[in-house]
Amino acid sequence: MKFEAAIFDLDGTLLDSMGIWEQIDICFLRKRNLSVPKDYAAKISSLSFEETAQYTIARFGLNEKAEDIMQEWSEMAAYEYAHNVRLLPHALDYLLKLKEAGIRLAVATGMTVKLAIPCLKNNAISELFDAVCSTDEVAHGKEYPDVFELVADRIGVPPEKCIVFDDVLPAIKSAKQAHMMTCGVYDKYSERQRAEIQKLADYYLLDWRDAPLPDE
Repeated sequence: MKFEAAIFDLDGTLLDSMGIWEQIDICFLRKRNLSVPKDYAAKISSLSFEETAQYTIARFGLNEKAEDIMQEWSEMAAYEYAHNVRLLPHALDYLLKLKEAGIRLAVATGMTVKLAIPCLKNNAISELFDAVCSTDEVAHGKEYPDVFELVADRIGVPPEKCIVFDDVLPAIKSAKQAHMMTCGVYDKYSERQRAEIQKLADYYLLDWRDAPLPDE
């Protein structure tokens, strides 16, 4: 597989963090005497932070502002991301191999940069990335190719020479729309999408030790 840049999602792709958001969802809704619907995580998986807040307000009929909800979520998540969230096994080894091969590395995440950067620093990998982009910087979440196009522009690599690593189906679809190569990454929270991701993506990953290298 020939590529010059690798673009990574964070939650559930590079980071073992999805359990944290599960707990945040439970705590947030419990405070409002609500429970987490079975399809909630799947529905918000490709949305931006703001889109998720708006969706949550609409779905549960909350009389709250999106910015207040986003602030509450950020406060709940900030400590965990800055101190406790770790990389998935063998992800670091793969990042270092790509860096040694001269591949440009970037992040395309649905979380805010304020959460992403401290987590990358705490895992000592922030210096590996040439760009860190959030869906909050563009008009849409990952159900559209906006953030992937932004990343390609920032790192100066044509989309067709980029590979995107992501764990959710809408992101794989939109990366394809951006004319990028794609690698689906297994995550138990997107298990129901696995068959479709495998069918659509150029590559599918169960273990970072098996991730494609640029000379393969």
